[in-house]
Amino acid sequence: MNTTALVTAVASLLLATTAATAQFVKGNEAVKILPDGSRRVETPPTKPALLAKPCPAVNPGCSGGGWNMVETEDGLAECTEIYARTTTCRPSTYGKQRLMRLWVVKVGDRWMHCSSPDDLQSCVSITTLPSPKLQ
Repeated sequence: MNTTALVTAVASLLLATTAATAQFVKGNEAVKILPDGSRRVETPPTKPALLAKPCPAVNPGCSGGGWNMVETEDGLAECTEIYARTTTCRPSTYGKQRLMRLWVVKVGDRWMHCSSPDDLQSCVSITTLPSPKLQ
């Protein structure tokens, strides 16, 4: 195998490994693995008085400069809001497409925004919006 092919193979393996392992935030208490291996996922509670009309995830202008990465029953999703309403989310492209992202997690009884899926230290309350990171 020549050097170029070896470098390409290693880079592909690293990208695949990163995509597979960073699909969730360690410490996200919104995701519970049950004894039978199934998952129970909690999403941030909606507050009807505060909800705007849903901005569909299929509309490129709806991300507002960054996607909210939210664990749902269907897996990791890119959402235009933290509440993960049906039309506001699409399947994750993390590891395949670089986008501005924030990660929505639950720590204790508090919902948080994290700028990285690998670091709970980067998290702030969802009432404070940090800058999304290109990931």
